[in-house]
Amino acid sequence: MTALILGLVAALAWGTHDVCVRYVSQNNGIFAPLVWVLAFGLIIVTPISAYAGLHAPEGGDIGLAVLAGLCFGVGGTALYRAFSIGPVRLVAPVIGAYPILSVGWASLNGAPTTALEWIMVGLIICGVAYIAQSDTGHDHAEAPSPLPAIAWSLLAAVGFALTFAIGHKATATGGELLLLAPTRAAALVVVLGFALALRAPLALTRRHTPLLILMGTLDALAIGCVIGAGQTARPEFAAIGASTFGVITVLFAAIFLRERLRGSQWLAVLGVFTAIGVLGGGH
Repeated sequence: MTALILGLVAALAWGTHDVCVRYVSQNNGIFAPLVWVLAFGLIIVTPISAYAGLHAPEGGDIGLAVLAGLCFGVGGTALYRAFSIGPVRLVAPVIGAYPILSVGWASLNGAPTTALEWIMVGLIICGVAYIAQSDTGHDHAEAPSPLPAIAWSLLAAVGFALTFAIGHKATATGGELLLLAPTRAAALVVVLGFALALRAPLALTRRHTPLLILMGTLDALAIGCVIGAGQTARPEFAAIGASTFGVITVLFAAIFLRERLRGSQWLAVLGVFTAIGVLGGGH
């Protein structure tokens, strides 16, 4: 149950973060906001990691943490790109499908996975997809192809699934706080490498600075929660809980952006959280 709670905290943080991604990426491109979000997050977690290193220097695998950060950098780049070219209702459910990979990986590594757990994972993914689905029937002929957004979303899903699987291995013996900074630094290096190779502008827009600081804080909190679940009995459940960020994003859009949900979509929201409760009931 602890892993699920950590995952839900991450979902709330990422859901809030992703409401902002489409706005900042469309106004600044993808690399400038992503670099600054990672940089601000790194500034926040570095003192925490340094304190942890002084008081608990043992535990954790820095090499695996760096590898997880590299995957997170790829996943983050793909996520920002997907949100910049595709609607939230399309991108969020595709990225939110990564629990299939997380649970599958755990199963391959010997974790007992029941049919009920697979059913609940499927319900969560289907619920997220239904809640975020597009209303069809208008401007269809003029709509751009969804394939590029789907491709970037799939890359993001794979990147995040690898991040969490490797991150859980890195923190299996402890050191969750110690490894926060190396993980984030590695992600920042990847994104900076992409940005420099593509000669993307990285100038910070002053009026967006408070928003980017908030996004960096939320992103650091989310990844810390999910990877920090590495010492729990079923760390993959943190990844499952975090996958509901798509639901959170759409709910926040309904509340703050006045994007209405149909009654059946509200029922799907209830179904998603019911499935999460069933998953956590026996753990």
